[in-house]
Amino acid sequence: MDKKVICSASHYAQKYYFSPEFNGIPAAIKNEIKEICIITAEKLRGIFTMGFYENGEIFFEVRSEGNDYNFDEIGAPLEIKRIELEKKELLKALKLWYKFFMTEEGRTIIEKMDERNNAPS
Repeated sequence: MDKKVICSASHYAQKYYFSPEFNGIPAAIKNEIKEICIITAEKLRGIFTMGFYENGEIFFEVRSEGNDYNFDEIGAPLEIKRIELEKKELLKALKLWYKFFMTEEGRTIIEKMDERNNAPS
């Protein structure tokens, strides 16, 4: 299944990447996503990535660079579970946003709504 990265942060490079493909996400939500990625990468001392599968489900990936003994491999699944619980509403809204704005079905719905709004009364 294809993956689309929303955001990724690296503890090693002290940098993050936010995909321009998702610039349509509201600014406050983008900032929250960046914060999640940066804090998690630092906490686990690795590289943290958040994205969408093509069906709209959200994925998280955590990895180390090389044989880094400081990387928290045991804590990674626990941290992802914590994010899923604490950010439940955000993740739900992101899935809805993706299905509405990034899928063909969603674009069809938007077009139909535009047609209804622009129809003469």
